[in-house]
Amino acid sequence: MVRAEPQAEHEKFMALALAEARQALDRNEFPVGCVVVHAGEVVATGARQHSSGRVNELDHAELVALRTLFDTAPELDLTAVTVYSTMEPCLMCYATMVVNNVGTVVYGYEDVMGGGTSLVLPSLAPLYADRRITIVSRVLRPQCLELFQRFFRSGANGYLHDSLLARYTLDQ
Repeated sequence: MVRAEPQAEHEKFMALALAEARQALDRNEFPVGCVVVHAGEVVATGARQHSSGRVNELDHAELVALRTLFDTAPELDLTAVTVYSTMEPCLMCYATMVVNNVGTVVYGYEDVMGGGTSLVLPSLAPLYADRRITIVSRVLRPQCLELFQRFFRSGANGYLHDSLLARYTLDQ
């Protein structure tokens, strides 16, 4: 089997994360979608939940997908896993990936307000200071941006509507 070039592979799986995000948007949720990939196969998916009504900040797409992964494949070596997300993981999601030793994170749209991937791992406590996570950004960024623009323009869900992220997104 011929292995796809990294960028083509990243785009293939980001397209699947975008499909998850579109499903979230169709439910008037914040359009973050996530897929977890191991050995070229999707092993878990997730989409943002509870960004309206009684907002729950624990149900981010990445955490939903990782919980699914832990339930279905607890023995999987996470250093060999790639997490694809339509938005840069927040500090909570990124920290979860660090703690669980995820190997690679690929995201589409930068979170200028709450993105966590700029965390300097060597500055952390010894248990985490030596962790290494490969970060790949801006994969299918225009498609990801378009979903966030649709969300902020719609007004169907007021989540983060008066935020730095909303202004940054709508100014593009």
